[in-house]
Amino acid sequence: MRIGYFGGTFDPPHRAHLLAAQAAADAMRLDRVFLAPTGLQPLKAAGPHASYDDRLAMTRLLCAEDPRMEVSEIDAPHPDGSPNYTIDALARLRSRFPDAELFVIVGADTFLSLPRWREPEKLLAEAEWIVLSRPGFELNDIDPDHGGEGIASLNLTPEQRARVHLVETLDEDISASGIRERLRVGVSCGKSLTPTVGLYIARMHLYHAT
Repeated sequence: MRIGYFGGTFDPPHRAHLLAAQAAADAMRLDRVFLAPTGLQPLKAAGPHASYDDRLAMTRLLCAEDPRMEVSEIDAPHPDGSPNYTIDALARLRSRFPDAELFVIVGADTFLSLPRWREPEKLLAEAEWIVLSRPGFELNDIDPDHGGEGIASLNLTPEQRARVHLVETLDEDISASGIRERLRVGVSCGKSLTPTVGLYIARMHLYHAT
């Protein structure tokens, strides 16, 4: 079995998240993709705007759009309020699926920050990585084979580089922060959110939605 792990704040989860997960699943023939809202990301200064329970519920609604997608609580908040780390999430997945091939799904900008993550060498050994293009972070900009310098700056060994798969995604310039700001001022986000997530936000009055 080939399993993808897609962690993130999902505050809120939106169409670009879904398209990214689908692109990764299609490119690497993933059987299942776990979308895991994170309790507290260690590299983000500010915490999430919506509660974990609300983000989990919205992500579950997003996952209903594709049978390969499944929400996961492996990155639920810790009782002591400490940050969640990807290396711990992978350990939990490995314990649950000892024979599976694991893939971490990240955006290109996030992957380039890998040296700041906990145990980056072990992360590259524990799973293969699906690195997705994002607006402003095109694959040609990070791939040495196309003149980019981004991945080269990580000084990966040939073995590590072989475990990194670059995937082109649709140029969907959607961000959770942009959605929150539009909702705050009462601007429709219908094209950025799935209908079920949009209805949930309105019903729960999240992000000052009106």
